[in-house]
Amino acid sequence: MAETFRKAERLCSKKSIETLFAGSSRAISVYPLRAVYKERAEALPLKGAGGSGEAVRLLISVSKRHFRHAVDRNRTKRLIREAYRHHRQLLTNSLADRHIDLALIWMSNSLSDYPTVESRIKVILQRIAEELKEVKQ
Repeated sequence: MAETFRKAERLCSKKSIETLFAGSSRAISVYPLRAVYKERAEALPLKGAGGSGEAVRLLISVSKRHFRHAVDRNRTKRLIREAYRHHRQLLTNSLADRHIDLALIWMSNSLSDYPTVESRIKVILQRIAEELKEVKQ
């Protein structure tokens, strides 16, 4: 059964995004992607929902500076989202009871094919999981 990318997994709150990019966040670059992440204190519940939030909340950013046409930006975001969806267990398996906010930022001016994006996402998620394990020990 294929998992979907649910609303609860998206990083939408302006306050949360500002917190992610301010101060003590960590960054990893694997061209053409850059990942910025920060551990948050606890899972935040959705408004109107009784349960807690997701272990990982994701923001995907593709700048208009890199792709002038919305079609290209949307295609790139779709590729990133799909690769993350297929490989998110690399990160979530290593989190246990921890929660992080993660931003994936596209840094290239050229479009990439899915295998390239997928391999870069896998490397980023593995490196984040390793760093979080080191911090925990």
